[in-house]
Amino acid sequence: MSVEAIRPSVSVGAGGRVNDLARKVWSVSWPKLLAVGIALGLWELVFLSHWKPDFLLPSPITTLSTLKEIVTENIFWREVHTTLQRGVVGFFFALAIGSAIGIAVSQWRVLRVGVGSMVTGLQTMPSIAWFPLAILLFGLRESAIMFVIILGAAPSIANGIISGIDEVPPSLLRAGHMLGARGVNRYRHVVLPAALPSYISGLKQGWAFAWRSLMAGELLVLIPEHPSLGGALSLARTSLQSDRLLAFMIVILIIGMVIDAIFSSLSKFVRERRGLTGL
Repeated sequence: MSVEAIRPSVSVGAGGRVNDLARKVWSVSWPKLLAVGIALGLWELVFLSHWKPDFLLPSPITTLSTLKEIVTENIFWREVHTTLQRGVVGFFFALAIGSAIGIAVSQWRVLRVGVGSMVTGLQTMPSIAWFPLAILLFGLRESAIMFVIILGAAPSIANGIISGIDEVPPSLLRAGHMLGARGVNRYRHVVLPAALPSYISGLKQGWAFAWRSLMAGELLVLIPEHPSLGGALSLARTSLQSDRLLAFMIVILIIGMVIDAIFSSLSKFVRERRGLTGL
């Protein structure tokens, strides 16, 4: 067969793959774009109704123009870096603590009876309620913010792993026992892999709590040498710069959505590997 006869089929195949990828991207993107369009449309309608003066509630165009200016400022990227660094560090501390508590509670009945309900109670407490104690213990420092992030996220992570371990099929545990999976190996090779979908859901919820706790902390604990997104929000509020305030809120929303999408993709991948998506 000649090279000329092969080339059209290769070209068609590559073009088909590109078209399939474009369709998949579009199928995922258009609902989000529609939601953004609806939100902007409602915002514009409220603005046109003159419910509030323009200096309190600017138009979407004004806010987006301000956002475009903000992202060109060097201090903006320092603020993003500080906030993300705090969030990631606090979340990983919460991950370690919450995972240890979850495994311990699921392993020992005494801890489940004594600590299990307390973990759920801690999860329902608003993160803002911890800040008076955090400031009293640590002062207006980074450690106060980290303290609240950990208390906000760790209970959700612990409950996620407890739920996942509770839902491991007994037949799977018996099969692992017969194959010699006992003690630490039982958790490493059987229990934790089986609990992984629920564990990831707990991580996703834990990150949501950590992110909210972080924003509350940065609004209350202002550290001048460490500019942050929460600090920028507070500064915009006190200076009555509502366009900057809304622009920073959009940035915080986008970051939260991006990280949530990462956790959702990870959860979908794990469930597909386990055959739990129904596809």
